[in-house]
Amino acid sequence: MRGVFLFSAVFSILALATITVFLFVSGVPFIAKTGFAEFVFGSNWAPLADNPSYGIFPMIVASLYVTALSVIIGVGIGLFTSIALYKFCPKRLVSPIRQMINLLAGIPSVIFGLFGMTVIVPFVRDYISPTGVGYGILSASIVLGIMILPTIVSVSLDSLNSVPSSYYEGALALGATKEIATFKVMVPSAKSGILAGVVLAIGRAIGETMAVIMVIGGSPEMPESLFQSVRTLTSNIAMGALELSGDALSALISTGVVLFVFTLILNVSFSLLKKEKADKPKKKEKRGVSK
Repeated sequence: MRGVFLFSAVFSILALATITVFLFVSGVPFIAKTGFAEFVFGSNWAPLADNPSYGIFPMIVASLYVTALSVIIGVGIGLFTSIALYKFCPKRLVSPIRQMINLLAGIPSVIFGLFGMTVIVPFVRDYISPTGVGYGILSASIVLGIMILPTIVSVSLDSLNSVPSSYYEGALALGATKEIATFKVMVPSAKSGILAGVVLAIGRAIGETMAVIMVIGGSPEMPESLFQSVRTLTSNIAMGALELSGDALSALISTGVVLFVFTLILNVSFSLLKKEKADKPKKKEKRGVSK
């Protein structure tokens, strides 16, 4: 069994290393050839033009908008759902509701895309959009917000359940209401696990492709409205991977490099933030002891 576990760990590391080497070996030379500033901060994407240009800045901005808005929607709904299941829902309903939410994780992303095309896009077009356009950032964010709900609910609920019940009982004994004990004591105590769920949700949202392609429109333009057809980094790669070749294909691989680095920066930033928050109480304790 030790050998099986060791092989599994080594295989995972080798898979990550192989993907990383492929991206950087294939993509970095093209970025150097085109110019980092022109590639990352350029605003024109026209790989098949007579004078091709490979600016991906509009897609970077669109990815940021879609990810941020979908996380706001998903985390807001998912966190309150997990809190409701934790303390405010009848015990006999907790397990069925949680299982139904977890079923969302097993639905293929193309089904979410079809749902977005047939339900969310027409609703946004007819009742929300001032321009009469349903495809865009808002529709994609709503679809992604639904897709990341299982991650947020499951991780947050497990984190809340891992907090010792004595915290809750102690708060009630001191005169706190059920609501105050939950939101002021239990949720802050579980913030480490909740933050981990947010990081996983961001990774899912920024890496989703098929569902986004089906509801975001696909125009490589600078986002200026939530109701505008745009293109994210992942959708740009998927839309051109089977059609482009030569320098255009290298540009798509280079886009993958940018996405990889961007995701890595997000994960490292959240890890450092989590570590900093964990170190603050220790520093305060040391100061108190020294005094």
